[in-house]
Amino acid sequence: MKKAFKIIGIALLAIVIILVAAPFLFESQIKDYVRKTANNSVDAQIEFSDIGLSLFRNFPQATVVIENFSVINNEPFKGDTLAIGEEAQLEMSIKELFKGADEPKILDNIKINNAYLNIKVDSLGNANYDIAIEDTTTTTGDSTSTGFSLDLKHYEINNSRVKYLDEGQNLLLDVEELNHQGTGDFSLATSELDTKSNALVSLDFDGVNYLNRNKVALDAVIQMDLENMRYTFLENKATINQLPLTFEGFVQVNENNNEIDLSFQTPSSDFKNFLAVIPETYAKNIENVETSGNFIVNGKIQGIVDETYIPKMDIKVSSDNASFKYPELPKSVQDINIDLQVLNETGILEDTYLTFNDVTFRIDQDKFATNGSVKNLMGNMLIDMSLQGTLNLANLNKAYPLELEQELNGILTADVTTQFDMNSIEKEQYQNVKSNGTASIRNFSYKSPEIPNELKIANATMNFNQGNVRVPELKLSTGQTDISATGNIENLMGFLFTDQNLKGNFKVNSDVFAINDFMIAETETEAETGAQISAQATKEAVKIPSFLDTELAFAVNTVIYDNLKLKDAKGSIILRDETATLQNISTNIFGGNIALTGNVSTKGTTPTFNMDLALNALNIAESFNGLEMLQGLAPVAQALQGKLQTNLKLNGNLNEDLTPQLSTLAGNALAEILTAEVNPEKLALLSRLDQQLDFINLSDLDLDKLKTKLTFNDGMVQIEPFSFNVKGVDVKVSGSHGFDMNMDYTLALDVPAKLLGSQVGNALSKLSGDELQNMMVALPIGLKGTFQNPQININMQQAVSNLTQRIVEKQKEDLKDRGKDAIKDIINKQMGGNQQQQTDSIASQDSTQTQTPKTEDKPKSQEEQVKDAAKDILGGIFGKKKKQTDTTSN
Repeated sequence: MKKAFKIIGIALLAIVIILVAAPFLFESQIKDYVRKTANNSVDAQIEFSDIGLSLFRNFPQATVVIENFSVINNEPFKGDTLAIGEEAQLEMSIKELFKGADEPKILDNIKINNAYLNIKVDSLGNANYDIAIEDTTTTTGDSTSTGFSLDLKHYEINNSRVKYLDEGQNLLLDVEELNHQGTGDFSLATSELDTKSNALVSLDFDGVNYLNRNKVALDAVIQMDLENMRYTFLENKATINQLPLTFEGFVQVNENNNEIDLSFQTPSSDFKNFLAVIPETYAKNIENVETSGNFIVNGKIQGIVDETYIPKMDIKVSSDNASFKYPELPKSVQDINIDLQVLNETGILEDTYLTFNDVTFRIDQDKFATNGSVKNLMGNMLIDMSLQGTLNLANLNKAYPLELEQELNGILTADVTTQFDMNSIEKEQYQNVKSNGTASIRNFSYKSPEIPNELKIANATMNFNQGNVRVPELKLSTGQTDISATGNIENLMGFLFTDQNLKGNFKVNSDVFAINDFMIAETETEAETGAQISAQATKEAVKIPSFLDTELAFAVNTVIYDNLKLKDAKGSIILRDETATLQNISTNIFGGNIALTGNVSTKGTTPTFNMDLALNALNIAESFNGLEMLQGLAPVAQALQGKLQTNLKLNGNLNEDLTPQLSTLAGNALAEILTAEVNPEKLALLSRLDQQLDFINLSDLDLDKLKTKLTFNDGMVQIEPFSFNVKGVDVKVSGSHGFDMNMDYTLALDVPAKLLGSQVGNALSKLSGDELQNMMVALPIGLKGTFQNPQININMQQAVSNLTQRIVEKQKEDLKDRGKDAIKDIINKQMGGNQQQQTDSIASQDSTQTQTPKTEDKPKSQEEQVKDAAKDILGGIFGKKKKQTDTTSN
């Protein structure tokens, strides 16, 4: 016995050693086997990060784990991802590991976790899943093959996604959060497969969304006849949202087509089934809802599926005199009638149509009803429908648990019929649209965090006539703003049923239109803490809606923007392609008038604008205080009182709130001052100049009719040189400044010497005589720094040099004149002139020179005497400021 236990112990130890060692012994073989099988089986790029083998995870089965696998297509879908997944587990008997490399290995179980299958069929019918390589080496009767063979007992797909896109059929099926498992025996010719599935399903067909992440669950037992490829549904239960359905039938897979024969119905006729159709998010808890009447869904889908035919179908949804009431709400919905049918009797795709007759409901005394049909569902849809009734919107959330930020209100009335086909709508052939009737809403109000004030619609009416919708009356108000409008919408059906832009034109009148009524104000807390800066960093810029293609002609008595009031604003705005084009806009403001044309575009990442403005007879002081742009263009206007007119051409980028980014402005301006008075004390630059220049009183500036041209780009304003005169002093201005108020200007002053006082006159009289009273002094002044903190550089040295040169030139001219006179005298003498007179003149001159007292100082040169005179003049210029009374007396 002891020997027997010893043998058993040794055997167990050997088994354990084999189980532990086997993964190391077989893992390399398995990796090579998977790679070889993949390369020989599919025309695609298959990658994985690792393959592991475990004999303990599902003992006594061996488990192959493929991690982070992917399948990438070759042509014609080169580079597309067909499949990608986190993990695939393949279970097989341990004995399969000992098979030769050329023998197929039989799989018992497959489990796939966190995978994404992306199936695509292009417009030519090519499928990206068609990647199997046809084996042309096998001969007839040879059933041997390499690779894996399925003998499944169980399979699972966990937390995965399947997306199916058929471009030719314009069909998109997206199955998310898919959990599916099946248990059966695929080794038998006939067996039963027990399946459980749940997922979120979205379905779009031909541009129409039929399901949007609707919750679908299916528990089904399927009888599998693998020899005949026939799958029969035995015990089956499905739920769509919360609607239960039972179904039966079969699917037959043939070589050239598929056969379908399915029927389904609701297991009961309780009207709660209707509420169950509504997505659970909106239907809420329907357990305690009181209902009456019935709701029945039943249908049949039968026929062939191939390139020509679809299954015939007859699906009916009906309800008769039903009602429901949520226990926590005060009102009920009554007189609910539904008669809806989806029918196809031929199997031809275009012959599918939908009818809905006497679909009605009532809340209190308000009744709404609709009738109609949609034919040719899968082709050029033909729509025929009518809508009649009156509804108090305030009763909706009193009868149904709507999640609203505010209570609805207002009276909606409609009596509309319409007939059209989708091709006519898409081609904008609105003459083929037959619509008539009216719809209106009264006493409607709306609140939202996105607007600062409650929006109130007193009345809005729409008249339908063919494809055109006339809006004879629209009256709304919010905050200080009132709007009255009339107009036309050209393509309401095209906008509602296709992706067309909304086209129309409106005339808008308003007594007061306050821009701030449509803008959210910053809170003090945000401004103080800097939270607003962070918010602006992630805030999306204001966008002109891309779907608008409309023209607005407006006339507004008063437009209020911040602290500005614009009077008699009128013009037109065209909204198209995310761009607002402004035409012939004019308004009165700052005691004058502004006219502008241009555009604002939000199509790009950064909004832009391009404008031509004409400012006529604007009050300078008011304009400067109200317009930030004018402050940047002409800072000196701060010290002016009077009228201004200018023509501006400018473009640049806009901030998120559509205000100009001054640093990006580019353009030019031609400005003219009509009348102006200067108050130097209002601008530090002028005030300091006034203090340093004794001979000028800047308050005496006469800038009437002064014109100048500005060009600006990259945040800099360049001034075209201009001149003006201050009490006989000519001033020429040139230079530039930035929108940051840094400046680089030069003032060239031409100052008459006679303005500088008697001391200058005495200094010059020794050199030039009475004519030098008209001599001018050139004085350059450099201005840097900012307009409020200027750096003033009065160039005295250059002024002395200029004045010296002028006087020397004058002296030279005088000497030339004297030489000419002497030559004339000599000529006269030779011609018999009066010799005695010349002698007496010379004697008289000698006598005068003899009487001049001598000095011991070295006589100064002519140039030194001129420099002394120049210094005397500049000393007069930069002497102490004369009193106002002295200036007046002079």
